[in-house]
Amino acid sequence: MPLSLIPLSDAIFFLPESREQPMHVGSLQVFELPEDAGPGWVGELHDRWVESGEVRELFRRRPDRPIRALGAWSWVLDEEVDLDHHVRLSALPRPGRVRELLALVSRLHGTPIDRRRPLWELHLVEGLEGGRFALYIKLHHALLDGVAGMRLLGEALSDAPDAPTPPLWAPRSSPVAGSSDGAGKDFEPGPTVASGDALAGWPTALASIASELVGLVPAIGRRWLAMMSEVDLQPPLAPRSILNVPITGSRRYAAEGWPLERIRAVARAVDGTVNDVVLAMCSSALRSYLGELNCLPDAPLVAMAPVSLERRHGTDRSEGGNAVGAILCDLATEVPDPLERLGRIQASMRRGKEALAGLTPLQAAVFGAAQLAPLAACALPGLAAVVPPPFNLIISNVPGPRRTLYLDGARLVGLYPLSVPLHGQALNVTAASYDGSLDFGLTGDRRALPHLQRLLVHLGAGLSELEASAGS
Repeated sequence: MPLSLIPLSDAIFFLPESREQPMHVGSLQVFELPEDAGPGWVGELHDRWVESGEVRELFRRRPDRPIRALGAWSWVLDEEVDLDHHVRLSALPRPGRVRELLALVSRLHGTPIDRRRPLWELHLVEGLEGGRFALYIKLHHALLDGVAGMRLLGEALSDAPDAPTPPLWAPRSSPVAGSSDGAGKDFEPGPTVASGDALAGWPTALASIASELVGLVPAIGRRWLAMMSEVDLQPPLAPRSILNVPITGSRRYAAEGWPLERIRAVARAVDGTVNDVVLAMCSSALRSYLGELNCLPDAPLVAMAPVSLERRHGTDRSEGGNAVGAILCDLATEVPDPLERLGRIQASMRRGKEALAGLTPLQAAVFGAAQLAPLAACALPGLAAVVPPPFNLIISNVPGPRRTLYLDGARLVGLYPLSVPLHGQALNVTAASYDGSLDFGLTGDRRALPHLQRLLVHLGAGLSELEASAGS
């Protein structure tokens, strides 16, 4: 059976995975039922999807380390995907509030994906109040990153309310008409290795990886020396906090959205970016949340901010994959003034982007993995108390579809991302834009972080604070 070697930038997401640290990302989508929908509309949709036919390659991949590939991580394609296993129907208990929905998603997101099958699940959830239903999808991070996931969603749904929508996993020979969120030829995950011919594919693969890694040290060294020449720059050192503890396998999830135009108005007023304002909102929210718990460190919290390398390197990932670098950002949480905090964040992000300039996607991925290396010690008994965290949390901002999308006539009204808490990193904050809204998803360890929903209140207060200070 042919198999494909998994690129290092994707395979690294298998290495830290455990029961307490499943490495999948997800999306919670909330839809309004069509006006003419009957009581069995969601169940009928589920039945049609389970009975659908062909499955595209991305949704047939499962990982393996066969002898014929010399133990390298490789993709094997399942010939027959058991859709009855991957596509599931659930119903919320009454009264079917958002609270019940988030409790269900919290449980689902804490369960690892079976590596013996293709690495995805889709859950249709009926019974949400207000004539709505939900769709929760999770995919292993080795399959794709947030940007590729948003493109996948943009292609899977329709911008025509009366158009039939094929299942997410159905093959697509071309992008959806009128879509600006994704296009391109099939993604090639790596050198193909035919059965009995593993050694033939290895020299090329190893030579490519070796040349990238040989150039990693001097490339990073040049950027580091250039950065150190700035007299005002000191590398951020993350303080200990309640965010930085070993985690369990249980999750707590909270989500809410704000009008994107409010955030853009602040960004225009301070000559910054939407991402700068997102980080400043999170800084304000963490300052208030930890302050309420009397757990705010005196030193500033530090966030890891993933940065997409796709546009910079022209990477085509229409069939998945990862092209992500990472920046360490000073959140200035010890500063009371919101505009001063925002200014510190902007300066820190600017220096981080300069550090990534000139690195290839593989080099940037290895650089990011090196920043994660101290987290491995947090999983070892006794070391979490003595090893300082390299950063305090991960904050991501993923651009999503700008137009209104539909699923068989059901309008998508909310798009909330879910991500990966790590050992020593009990909270992950991810924002995704959709149709004029910026929707935040907070994924946290259930035991480590009490009253996680309070962070949503503080995010809203942080945005209002920035609007008042910036005069937007």
